[in-house]
Formats: sequence, C-alpha cells, structure tokens
Amino acid sequence: MQMLSTRGAGAVSPSAAILRGLAPDGGLYVPARFPHFTPEEISALAPLSYPQRALAVLSKFLPDFSRDELTQALQGAYGTGFDCKAVAPLVPVGTRAHALELWHGPTLAFKDMALQLLPRLLTLSARKNGEEREIFILVATSGDTGKAALEGFLDVPGTRCCVFYPREGVSQAQRLQMITTGGNNTHVIAVNGNFDDAQSGVKRIFSDPEFAAQLDAQGRVLSSANSINFGRLVPQVVYYFSAYADLLAEGRISMGGQVNFCVPTGNFGDILAADYARKAGLPVGRLICASNENHVLTDLINTGVYDIEGRPFYKTITPSMDILISSNLERLLFDLSGCDGRRIAEWMSSLANRRRYEIGAEMLRALQARYFADYVSQEDVLGEIARTWREDGYLMDTHTAVASAVLRRYEEQTGDTRPGVIVSTASPYKFGASVLRAIAGEAACTGLDDFACCRALSERTGTPVPGQIAALPSLPVRHRAVCGRDAMEQAVLDALKG
Repeated sequence: MQMLSTRGAGAVSPSAAILRGLAPDGGLYVPARFPHFTPEEISALAPLSYPQRALAVLSKFLPDFSRDELTQALQGAYGTGFDCKAVAPLVPVGTRAHALELWHGPTLAFKDMALQLLPRLLTLSARKNGEEREIFILVATSGDTGKAALEGFLDVPGTRCCVFYPREGVSQAQRLQMITTGGNNTHVIAVNGNFDDAQSGVKRIFSDPEFAAQLDAQGRVLSSANSINFGRLVPQVVYYFSAYADLLAEGRISMGGQVNFCVPTGNFGDILAADYARKAGLPVGRLICASNENHVLTDLINTGVYDIEGRPFYKTITPSMDILISSNLERLLFDLSGCDGRRIAEWMSSLANRRRYEIGAEMLRALQARYFADYVSQEDVLGEIARTWREDGYLMDTHTAVASAVLRRYEEQTGDTRPGVIVSTASPYKFGASVLRAIAGEAACTGLDDFACCRALSERTGTPVPGQIAALPSLPVRHRAVCGRDAMEQAVLDALKG
C-alpha cells in the first residue's frame, strides 16, 4: 500500500510516511487505496483481545510492517500501562447509548491509544528507511496530546520530544502533567497564544528548509506526533472496529447493522479515524461531529464554508476542542474532492491568506451524506454532566458531555434509532473542577483548586481519584520555558542547547 500527499507530492510507503510525519509539500499523507474488511473478518474480531483486534486491523493498513513487528509493538503499547484489561471498554450509558472509554491509559486521555504505539512504529520506520539520525518529535497540543506524546517517547532511544502548548489554554491538571515530565529527552514550552498559534508555528517549522538543515547538522531529523502523522491516526481506526466487535459480542447488533458514532471534535483526527474505518468496510451509520462554542466545523458541515476571518476564539471548559484550524479536515476534503491535490492546495492557501474557503454544493452534499454536525454551549455541557450522572449514574468529563448532548439532540431531531456510541475522550478527573461544578453547583467549588475539587468530586460520587492526578501537586516542575508565537523556532534551538 502506498501513501499519497493531500497536496500532490509523490507516493511513499506507510513506514516512510510515519517517519516523515508531514509530506514535503506541506500535505498530509493518506492511503492511496484503503484495505477492505469482509463481514466475516469483522465478526472474527468479537472474541479477540484489544491487541489482537489491533493486529488484525493494522496489518492491513501497514503492510510493510511484519506481523511479528506489529505484535511486539502492540504488546508493548497495550500490555501494560492501562488500568482496564479491555483497554478501550464499551460502557452502557443508561439505556440510550454506549460510551467508548478511551482514557484508561497512563495520561487519562484518548491520545494514549495512539501515542503508546506511535514511538514503536516510528523507531521501526526509522530502521526500515535507513534513518540513523535522532528523530526529533515536534508537537503542538491543546492539552492532551502533549502529555501523551511525552509519556510515549519518554527516554525512547534515538528520539527527542518537544511539546508546545498554549500558556493560558489548558487545564491545571493538563499543564502540570506536561511541565512535571521527567526524562532526558523531553522539552515542554508554553506559547503566549492559543492552540492555533502553536499548531501554525509547528507547521511553519516543518516547512522551513533552513531549520531542517540546522537539525541535520546536529544529527537530527524532524517528525511529528500530532495527528497530522498517519502513524498517530491509524491506531485510532482500531478502536472503532473494537467498539463494533464489542457490540457484536454482547448481542447488541447483528453483523451488518449500522452504528452511529458521536465524537467531540477539535482537530478532526478522532472522527476522521471513524470515517477511515467506514471506508475499510465497518458498518458505520452517521458520523456526528460535536463541537463547543468554537464551532467552525459545525458551520462547514452545515454550510460548506470554512471561515475564521474575524471569528472570536473562546476559551472554554472543553479546552482540547478550543481550535479554529482543524488540520485533519484536509484529509477528508482530499477524499471528497476525488483526491484532487491541486484543489486542496488552493483551499489551504486561501485559508492561510484569506482565512476562508468554500467547498461548493456538490462536495457539501457528499459531506452531509456522511456527517451530522452541531454544537453546544458551556451551560449545555454542565447540564449534560449533571443529567447523565443523575439519571444514568455515569460520570463523564466535559468533552464527553459535548458528544453526549449532541447525540441526544441528533436523535431527537432525526428519530434515528440506530445504536449510538459516544466517544469518551478523557477521564472526568482531568477536568475535576468543571465536573464538580456540574453535579454539585458553583458553591461546591468555591475556594478550591482543581485538585481539591477532584477530592470533593470523589467524595460526592464514590469514584476514585486516579493516582496520576492525585500525585501531580507534589511533583517537581521541570519545564519552565515560555516563548512568543513568532519565536518558536528559536525556542526549539535554545532547548536543544540545554
């Protein structure tokens, strides 16, 4: 199988795409042709463990990796570090839906599902492509990717990981998770700006040949752990197959029955992985794109116009979704356009220069045939957390609540009775203050920091504070660097001197 750039660069192998992260023309790598899973192959996943399901899926998407190589990588990624044997359990939420819990890994967020595996795929890719330089992983994060990348690459030989995060745009727990990271190969830098500033800066660094030359002179080569890297995206395809297999195993559906997935969406990678599962043969019904007040994706799916000119940027209680430039959307547009790299390059140029583009009526119809989109307010989020805890006894974080509320609204508007899966992306204790406020009121949070709120939340709900959260306030701060959004390249070079 070959990988194409969304902007027209020549085809490469999957391992080369993983190693590079971003195509040389600035595009994102996508499969030239998708593998296909028969109904029999999907049914066969039902009795398997999560690593076994992952092997079955990834061996088709990554054919230049041997089954032995993938087996060892998957055992290393999912064999330890997860607090649940199922890895990605499917949990009933009352009688109306299931939550696909993707936060049982070491950093309590769905990014662990890919970033526990990516370092292993990346080091294998380096060997397959004769790369002997140190792989320098550059990451922009809206909160969760950063710590998951740091944890995944922690002291991995032949790698170094540098994370940029918006200084005022993450939760207290997310920030402490990053800046307390140890290891001899990690760097964490706060950016005076929002996530889009950090992400744009990282893309700028990737496209700078002079910077690449400086790294090469140091014996280093750039790669990415953001979902622009296909090696980050493809492990996410697995858990949609796994959720379907669990529904089969429990007798909730029969083979061929369609399932709707509702995904809290910011950078579009998580929901795109569901679309890729659909393209590979999984019986996916509607993909429901759930947004917060930064609802540029809702507007695109409903109008065909992507417009961020003059659009306000809101800092919300769902910080991982506080994004206006959704990088992975480029991959979907490439698919909808019939793999027209020229059109994608024109749209991305228009976004950079005019801050908008329009996809046209034909593509909009094709987009709406797959996707439904809506957004909710912060008040809706708090209300959904409270309602779901009160009525179903299920405790969810703020991002999961966005998906839960939008799925509820979708089903009311459409009457669609197909099984619905809420993609649950983070532990409620990563956003303990907001969750406590939702179920106990503002007064319950008065005078408490995030960690005291987590303790109060535990007392009220009878659920334990995860050890990773409880330990954070006592860990030493190891990373204090801060830079302006236009000084990120120099900040990286300064970090590498240290």
